[in-house]
Amino acid sequence: MQEQLAYLLLGSNIGDRRANLLNATELLVLNGIKLLRQSRIYESAAWGKTKQAHFYNQCLKIRTPLSPVELLDVCQAVEKKVGRVKREKWMEREIDIDILFFDNHQLNSARLTLPHPYIIRRRFVLVPLNELAPSLVHPVFQLPIDTLTNLCTDDLECFPI
Repeated sequence: MQEQLAYLLLGSNIGDRRANLLNATELLVLNGIKLLRQSRIYESAAWGKTKQAHFYNQCLKIRTPLSPVELLDVCQAVEKKVGRVKREKWMEREIDIDILFFDNHQLNSARLTLPHPYIIRRRFVLVPLNELAPSLVHPVFQLPIDTLTNLCTDDLECFPI
């Protein structure tokens, strides 16, 4: 398969959050993912289930020869290697790796939805993504990331650390 451009979001709110992001990035690269750029690390309050520690989040711009599902498999293997323990949805985690965009692919399966369905509702996703790709057009909403960031109604602060 020809290499595809993708954007990932990494998040951590348990343990050494910065080290968890760094370890996950290194493991992705060791699994054949080409890291093109990475955003600064941002801190934000938890979204969804809010009574937990703040998250560190970082967006990665990558190239990969993998299919979307193969990339998901690699991301989940990296999460496990970094120490992620399965918990209730939206609870704390050692590491979380979400595929935000995979080129202009649109997919809706039991395992993977592309683009990620919550991008436009989460400031902690949009802010680091906007740092890397403000003019990237969301293939469903047909609006650039900088516009979606400005329109986002999520009022949780997201600031670089």
